Amino acid sequence: MELVAGCYEQVLFGFAARPGEACGLTPDFTNHAHTASLSAVAVNSKYVVTGSRDESIQIYDMRKKVEHGALLQHNGTITCLEFYGTAHLLSGAEDGLICIWNTKRWECLKSIKAHKGHVTSLSIHPSGKLALSVGTDKTLRTWNLVEGRSAFIKNLKQNAHIIKWSPNGEKYVTVITNKVDIYKLDTASITGTITIEKRISSIRFITDSVLAIAGDDEIIRFYSCDSQKCLCEFKAHENRIKDIYSFEREGQHVIVTASSDGYIKVWNLDLNKKNINQIVECFVIIINFKPLYTYVCLHVFYAPVCFGIFYFLLTKLLRLEKILKIIKSITILCTFISCIFKQF
Repeated sequence: MELVAGCYEQVLFGFAARPGEACGLTPDFTNHAHTASLSAVAVNSKYVVTGSRDESIQIYDMRKKVEHGALLQHNGTITCLEFYGTAHLLSGAEDGLICIWNTKRWECLKSIKAHKGHVTSLSIHPSGKLALSVGTDKTLRTWNLVEGRSAFIKNLKQNAHIIKWSPNGEKYVTVITNKVDIYKLDTASITGTITIEKRISSIRFITDSVLAIAGDDEIIRFYSCDSQKCLCEFKAHENRIKDIYSFEREGQHVIVTASSDGYIKVWNLDLNKKNINQIVECFVIIINFKPLYTYVCLHVFYAPVCFGIFYFLLTKLLRLEKILKIIKSITILCTFISCIFKQF
């Protein structure tokens, strides 16, 4: 298992993680490939790709722990990245383009002018045949990935900044500021709406009917997609939550949260319990030095090769190490000079 992180300081940092051990994390690698802050991440069983405000997509080989190359098709900040299996990657950017990449040869198979404004979010259907995207042109677009063309366009009243398919692909959700609209695939109509007080920063399907919502506060909320009622909520951090991810491990739901308070936390989740203390249990806490880093986004993957989680950190820690070495050298030098003076 691998835990991977990054920061506004443009660095990708990895930890080797041992499942079942609360503090079983050891530094594994660092990669400083971008010249601007990171804005999007995606992973599969072999590669980590990062998008940045420097308009590039950098590829990192997780097996060899080396840089694999860069993709330079876009002219604008990379806003979203998503793999489908091990063969394809979709990227979206502020230039309004969605690019479809072959991950074996890393060539652009198709470049689509998807939106008149920025592409803000995209999501691939579990079948791999469809994709959804939203942009700053107030449209939701359905894409036929088999033919590489637009299949349907729906006008929205406001710009959506997140879109996500459910695990079974029978429904999808869009996020507009603090509101989640739930759509049914066969009718493309809204079946329900969830509204919270704060702006929503991240959402994640825990199951086909349970949605985890994180906003610009310290609370994680779980809602039923069928009734739109809040099933439970709990305080996960001391500051706003930047991103949330979930996966299953040995039949157990696991969620991972990253916050501006300088922490990433991994939680066991059991929605069958009635007591909130039994529903969630924090079993891993990754501590970040708050004055040094600010989280941008979070991504987790769980695969036979590795498991990863994206948040953003490190450069200044390396600087701190250099400073400590300098201080040590100065101390030794002062001691040496003192010994010379004593001899005279």
